[in-house]
Amino acid sequence: MSRRPSSQTVSVLTALLEGRSDWSYGYKLSRLLGVPSGTLYPILMRLTDRGHLETRWSQPEAPGRPARHMYRLTTSGRTWAAAAVSTHQEQSRVVLHPIGEAG
Repeated sequence: MSRRPSSQTVSVLTALLEGRSDWSYGYKLSRLLGVPSGTLYPILMRLTDRGHLETRWSQPEAPGRPARHMYRLTTSGRTWAAAAVSTHQEQSRVVLHPIGEAG
């Protein structure tokens, strides 16, 4: 039995799904999602280890800048991520019933 992804992982997956096949780098994801790097990078490493992400290094955009570690969903990772996000959204919905109405 596999664990459900955390809400932070779902946020990362959602951002990567919205980027389609674009490459993203950690700092940009961290700023976009408000997820600290100490939380984000373990998520990215886990997703990579499980085959959901592919990675590569990009060349610096300007002299003196560091190379960036880039991430994107694999084909199977995209399918898995879409299902994980959908399941998370379904399980997060709260059905409210009027007082006195049986639920």
